[in-house]
Amino acid sequence: MTFEQQKRLEDTYVMHTFGRKPVELVRGEGMRVWDDAGREYLDFIGGIGVISLGHCHPALTGALTEQAQRLMHVSNYYYIEGRGELSKRLSDLLNMQASDAEPWQTFFANSGAEANECAIKLARLYARRQAESEGSAARPRLIVTLERSFHGRTLATLAATAQPVKQEAFQPLPDGFMATPANDVSALERLFDEVGAEVAGLLIEPVQGECGVYPCTDEFLQAARRLCTQNGALLMFDEVQCGMYRCGTYPFAFQHTGVVPDVVTMAKGIAGGMPMGACSAPAHIAAVFEPGIHGSTFGGSNLAIAAANAVLDTVAAEGIAENAETVGAYLRGRLSELPHVTEVRGKGLMVAADLADGFDAFAITLDALDQGLLLNATGLHTLRFLPPLVCKREDVDALIERLAALL
Repeated sequence: MTFEQQKRLEDTYVMHTFGRKPVELVRGEGMRVWDDAGREYLDFIGGIGVISLGHCHPALTGALTEQAQRLMHVSNYYYIEGRGELSKRLSDLLNMQASDAEPWQTFFANSGAEANECAIKLARLYARRQAESEGSAARPRLIVTLERSFHGRTLATLAATAQPVKQEAFQPLPDGFMATPANDVSALERLFDEVGAEVAGLLIEPVQGECGVYPCTDEFLQAARRLCTQNGALLMFDEVQCGMYRCGTYPFAFQHTGVVPDVVTMAKGIAGGMPMGACSAPAHIAAVFEPGIHGSTFGGSNLAIAAANAVLDTVAAEGIAENAETVGAYLRGRLSELPHVTEVRGKGLMVAADLADGFDAFAITLDALDQGLLLNATGLHTLRFLPPLVCKREDVDALIERLAALL
């Protein structure tokens, strides 16, 4: 089937929820993908931060093939191979800087939005159980998020996503959500002074991704930890985009800050391209979930578990975390050298570059196709880079050469 035929079919039969670029991708390997005409592209969006090991890494495709030939899905009514091992591995990674801490327990979902839905429900239920145990009539249910945040597109996670432009079409949204400015400690303190008794949880992306890669400061995250502890609220970190070694060195972005949350959500790169999400919490918090109170038909399937275990095996075996750290620093340095780039932000291989007035980042992502680049824009003047974590310096050099021509 030709590209034009495929395009006509999608235009006719697929809902128009994405503005697709005029290219049909059919094959991938490492940092590179090819279209139906055989043209090669360097991939600097990585499936929006999903392709952690690079396209079609043999360890991942091998694990999926082997698992698919044995058992693909049986539901969560049964024990399966690998899920307990993966859960322990995640607990160990979350406790990397505190090996004597209690185990973390994980609920497996299919996406970041589902992982965040789980975190929201967990925070409200935990607050309810705490109030009941204390004989209090109060039922804290407020979830506080940050302005410009992004937590998903279900109704609840959209209500948590403090971007009015994404919310307006779907009003009325579920209530019980409030936003505060990122990195404004005084505003956060005022909020807790006013409504602290009503707060069940504070949900934060340690590095905000969809609005243009803005890291939270250590000072702000430390204040968030202090205020949540003082008010009995859960501090929840959305690591859907910034986790799973995306920020380099450590598995999770919060481990770069010294601040330990009560709940962590993850997805995207955790299974290298296989749909998967997860919500983890220390055992004493997770214990409020009982059989029947939350669930997922497909979450934690045989295939997803096999994929995630293969990703973690390969990250360790091939030094991918260290690569994300060093190549990420190199990428930020090279981007800052480009003409018309006014600011570069990020950690590891989660990077944004702001362009001077007069440059349209969305138009540049289209022009980049002619240069053999897959790029992403998060705003009129902002390019975002989420390449596979196997990205090399020579890939960055090729990006910079082609991007310089575009600018």
